[in-house]
Amino acid sequence: MWPPVYAHHHSSRCRPPTKPLAPLQWTYEMRREMQEILPGLYLGPYSSASRNQLERLQQTGITHIVCVRRSVEAHLIRPNFPNQFQYLEVELAESPELWVLSHVPRVTAFLDDALCSGGRVLVHGNLGVSLSAALIVAYVMRRLSLNLSAASGVVTARRDCVRLSPDLVRQLHEYEPICRAEKAFLAGHGSSGRCRAKRTCDQLDDEPEPMDMTSA
Repeated sequence: MWPPVYAHHHSSRCRPPTKPLAPLQWTYEMRREMQEILPGLYLGPYSSASRNQLERLQQTGITHIVCVRRSVEAHLIRPNFPNQFQYLEVELAESPELWVLSHVPRVTAFLDDALCSGGRVLVHGNLGVSLSAALIVAYVMRRLSLNLSAASGVVTARRDCVRLSPDLVRQLHEYEPICRAEKAFLAGHGSSGRCRAKRTCDQLDDEPEPMDMTSA
């Protein structure tokens, strides 16, 4: 929910590893696998968390999984290993648009908790190219203090098949001033930053749940 989880979360006590990783030499077959975007943070398709991937997940050191899906996919995309990993399920209701930004604070808190505790997180949707990727881009924007273009570059350098729809790009552009305002507030630039952040968040919360027609 808006506004935040952020203000009282790990931001003041822990900075998860955020050094960008070197670009990967991409091949088409890699789209079926998960890739490490930031140290300890992975993005991939549902197949990377399917029932035959338990050993691979454990070998990689995955401890947490974010499962992103549309409501109509709930019977298909779901946690396969609830006893082995800590899950966060993100379900987007079908609507004229999928309002992804409303899930960013909860996902950010979950990722911070996992990474600050030394864990490793896999974020997956269906194909791992759209909705789940948008949540990763938002996290990179906030954690690395990057604009949308730069954050998208960090993600696509590691998972080149990411394709954000125009609607997701629009939403992430709206997230840029939220990140800037929050950064100013946390840096101690006065209460005005806090007010700007709250107003922006409230505006997002009041808007009708706006649809990315691409796969998660």
